[in-house]
Amino acid sequence: MKIEQLTCAIGAELLDVNLGDAVRDDGLFNAIYDALLKHKVLFLRDQTLDKLSRQDHMAFAQRLGQLETHPMAPSHPEAPGLVQIYKNPDSPMDRYENSWHCDGTWRETPALGCVLRCIESPAVGGDTMWANMVLAYDKLPHHVKQEIEGLIANHSFNGSFAAAMPIEQRLKMKAQYPDAEHPVVRTHPETGEKILFVNAFATHFVNYHNKQHVRYGQDYNKGGSDLLQYLISQAYVPEYQVRWRWKPYSMAIWDNRSTQHYAVMDYPPCHRKMERAAIIGDKPF
Repeated sequence: MKIEQLTCAIGAELLDVNLGDAVRDDGLFNAIYDALLKHKVLFLRDQTLDKLSRQDHMAFAQRLGQLETHPMAPSHPEAPGLVQIYKNPDSPMDRYENSWHCDGTWRETPALGCVLRCIESPAVGGDTMWANMVLAYDKLPHHVKQEIEGLIANHSFNGSFAAAMPIEQRLKMKAQYPDAEHPVVRTHPETGEKILFVNAFATHFVNYHNKQHVRYGQDYNKGGSDLLQYLISQAYVPEYQVRWRWKPYSMAIWDNRSTQHYAVMDYPPCHRKMERAAIIGDKPF
C-alpha cells in the first residue's frame, strides 16, 4: 500500500490496496487506521463490488466499532446497516443537500467515523469536501481560545436537514432525539488533540450567560450568537480543506471526531448513489 498526501492540511489517497483485504489482514488494517488518525480522511479508487462486497464494506467498518442506523435513510436490503444515500432526480426533497457538519452531533454519541462508497455519480459535480477541525482550533487567536474554554453548545437537527421535513415527521423525530449538549472544544480520545467541535447542528451556547460575558438584559443573545457563527465559519477556510471528486466505486473513510464535511450540490438533477457505514462513537469530552 502506498499513501499519497493530498493537501498540507488534510487527506491522503491509498494506492495499490483492496480494502477488502484489510478485513482479514490485521497488519493492513492497523496501517490504514494509523493513516486515518494522521490524515483525518482517506480516499481510495476502484473498490468495485467484485473486489469489495457490501458485506466486506460493512465488515471493514465493524472493525472500527458497532454500526449505527440512520432515522432518515434506509439500509441496503442485502446489507442491513449499510445506509443508502440515494439521490433521485424526480424527487424535489432529494435536491436538498447539506451544510458543513460533523455527522450526528445531534445525538448524545456522534459517529466515530464513516466508510462511504460511491455507486453512481454525476458526470460532473457532486464533490465532497472535508475540513480539519484540529487545525481550525489550533489556528484560532489566543484570546478566542480563552473565551471558548469550558463552553458547551446545544446541537439539534432542527437547524439543518429537518428544515425540509413535514412538521409531523420533524416533531416525531424530535421526541426520539432530543437536543444534545457537547463541549465546544472536544479532546480526541486516541490522539489527545483539541478539536473545534461546533457545526451546522449547533444552535447556541448553553453556559455563555454569565457575569464575564453579559453586561445586562439580553446582551448574551448577540454576543454568544456572533461568537458561535464565527466558530462555525472556521470550517469554510480553504487552507483547512480537501476536496474529493467522486467516480463510481471511489471510497472515503473519515474520522468524524476531528473533521467536518460538505456535499457540494452543484450538479443537475440526476442519480447520485452512495452507500455509507457509520460507526457509533462515544460521548465527547
